[in-house]
Amino acid sequence: MLAILLVTFPFFALVLCGYVATRRGWLPQVAIPGLNIFVLYFALPCMLYRFGSSTPIAQLLDGGLVAVYLACALVVVCFTVAVTRMGHIGWNDASFGALVAAFPNTGYMGVPLLVALLGAKAAGPAIVTIAVDLVVTSSLCIALSRLDAAGSHGAGVAAKNALKGAAMNPMPWAILGGAVASACELTLPLPVMQTVGLLADAASPVALFTIGAVLARSQANSTRGMPLGDYLPVVLIKLVLHPLLLLLIGLAAMRLGVPLDRFALTVVVLVAALPSASNVALLAERFDADNGRIARIILLSTVLAFLTFSGAVALLV
Repeated sequence: MLAILLVTFPFFALVLCGYVATRRGWLPQVAIPGLNIFVLYFALPCMLYRFGSSTPIAQLLDGGLVAVYLACALVVVCFTVAVTRMGHIGWNDASFGALVAAFPNTGYMGVPLLVALLGAKAAGPAIVTIAVDLVVTSSLCIALSRLDAAGSHGAGVAAKNALKGAAMNPMPWAILGGAVASACELTLPLPVMQTVGLLADAASPVALFTIGAVLARSQANSTRGMPLGDYLPVVLIKLVLHPLLLLLIGLAAMRLGVPLDRFALTVVVLVAALPSASNVALLAERFDADNGRIARIILLSTVLAFLTFSGAVALLV
């Protein structure tokens, strides 16, 4: 367990550094969008391209893995919406709560952390989950969030807008570019590849620091008090139910003959054990959901994941 903590501690420590720097005012809040732009449009796409181009194309087109991960994501979304809709929470907030329960922080945290723990082979399955979450899970939850106003806008319009948003996100295109390079055995010119490598190397530390900064900003800007029951159940779904469900569905699929590699299943179970994706708070703000609630879920899941994720690694690896 100590060996695992030695790997995971620096990743969570960088999140804490970003949080403290923002809370103390050392990092101005106006600088956070710039960090996000650097990570989202420069560093992270380069990291995903590099991993994708060096991963065998068969791993990136693993239909069994996609089916198992997507089935689990749909169950988590439906269950979370059903649980939260039983209270006073409307479709908009329930849907973004479901998204934050089903969408792990794979891009900013998961890929570099899992590669550090399991080796470069772990990048392929993790990249597959990013594509599923960006294109399918996010679009579904955004469409569901519009059901409160189905008469004026409609879930169908929201789904189309969500797909347009996914198309504007550079991460799926970086994954696609890496997959094409892997399939065609293409290699970028050496100076270009060295530039990509420098940006890719910057992705992990800057992304983790930015996560902490975003969480601190969200907490500082949230003034409304909130009962623990409004967000703790979603945190437990994210950190406990999501990985456990994925493990059970994956093992059942393997018993039924679905071609699913055991190592790939381990990787995606650990992906599910990651804290919630920090970019969901930005989406919630854009669609007028309760961003304070989403920020609390992301913050608490990130804090608790230091122990729960490390425990999951100890049990599975």
